[in-house]
Amino acid sequence: MQNNLNKVRQAVASHIGSKVRIRANKGRHKIDVTEGIISETYPSIFLVRVDNEIEDTSRMVSFSYTDVLTRDVRMTLCG
Repeated sequence: MQNNLNKVRQAVASHIGSKVRIRANKGRHKIDVTEGIISETYPSIFLVRVDNEIEDTSRMVSFSYTDVLTRDVRMTLCG
């Protein structure tokens, strides 16, 4: 499992600055779909900056590598 977790970390780190679409399972049949830019990585989590063009603001959302590994969070690169 640790080897797979390292692969997820490396994959996310190699795409810092890339735009991604994140589909997060929030439980009880709630799915949150967000688009943002991978901004920073840390040993347990990574941050995605989500821009709100309407209000001209941005916010940071954190996700754990474990959630990506267990597929509670699914990421796809935006072209």
